[in-house]
Amino acid sequence: MITNRSAPHARVVPVLVVADVRAAVAWYCEVLGFVEHVRIGERHRAQLGLPDGPAAELVVAEVRPGRRTPTQTRSHQVMLKVEDVAAVVAEAVARGATVADPQHDWEYGERQATVDDPFGHQWVLNQTLVDTAPEEWGGEAVTPRPGDGR
Repeated sequence: MITNRSAPHARVVPVLVVADVRAAVAWYCEVLGFVEHVRIGERHRAQLGLPDGPAAELVVAEVRPGRRTPTQTRSHQVMLKVEDVAAVVAEAVARGATVADPQHDWEYGERQATVDDPFGHQWVLNQTLVDTAPEEWGGEAVTPRPGDGR
């Protein structure tokens, strides 16, 4: 799979929706030892990882009405890197999932679609199209991941 400086490198990434992104980032860094890799706006989103590599990464995201909003039954998403978003969406729908957000190509080099599985969990299926520096689309590299020093 292609790696992209603008996206987490881990294959499975929890997306934690919080009311205060900066406070949560500080807490996860100071308490759990994560480092911030990419900042997307001051309060919008951040990508965190452990300092020794992409074995554990997570995204901390702001609450946005109508999109990725926590409910009583869901306060998170799981991002999964796949080779072919369209194929996985088709298989997921054939097996009972519903499409929450259709496939879309983003300026940061990723193709994504979101599905709700039959068990109440939301999956963001993520296919890397090209390596893109965060600064090319308005993000900010904070602490480079291992191997990001291109």
